[in-house]
Amino acid sequence: MLNPVLILIGLTVAISAYAWSKTELMESWIMQPYLIARSNGQWYRLLTSGFLHADWGHLLFNMFAFYSFSPVVLSTLAANYGPGLGIGLFLVLYLGGIIVSDLPTYFRHRDDPGYRSLGASGGVASVLFASVLLFPVNNNGGGIIIFPIPIPIQPFLFGFLYLAYSYYMGRRRGDNINHDAHFYGALYGVVLMLILMPAAGAEFVSQIAAFIQAKLS
Repeated sequence: MLNPVLILIGLTVAISAYAWSKTELMESWIMQPYLIARSNGQWYRLLTSGFLHADWGHLLFNMFAFYSFSPVVLSTLAANYGPGLGIGLFLVLYLGGIIVSDLPTYFRHRDDPGYRSLGASGGVASVLFASVLLFPVNNNGGGIIIFPIPIPIQPFLFGFLYLAYSYYMGRRRGDNINHDAHFYGALYGVVLMLILMPAAGAEFVSQIAAFIQAKLS
């Protein structure tokens, strides 16, 4: 069976690279809330902007994170729902994350003619946080390494710090990064996984409680 993770990565890399030399594609696919609000039928930009990236650094960072956390989420969905439906739900998680994470940005910037955004960060955050919900504690080596944090950190702790930072920066608006997409993409991933696998919530709490108890004992 074809691997949907590799297919999505291949499509994103190919489309992003092609759009860098084709200005018309970049202009017609990028997320522009002002244009969406004043045109009919351009809601597709909520999704197509997720296949565009600013440069190789932006693209490779997103695709590396997506590749790192997708397999465990995909395999868990396939184990619980079967291979076919599991792949379908994984696509709802990733592609839905791209779309849903851009909706707050649309409402915030729909009257701003100069605002544009692009990238798969919302979908990547959805997958990453679905993984954190399923496996909040990593006992192999004391945690995981997540750039730019140079030391091992437990997934659940990274998740809390990531949400707090994204929320703060989204309110501050101090740079050109769409932190709202990160924040709402992460929330979407957690909520969707809790709907699909309600027992994951109790297991999340149980794993963290056991980890804390082991550290205190």
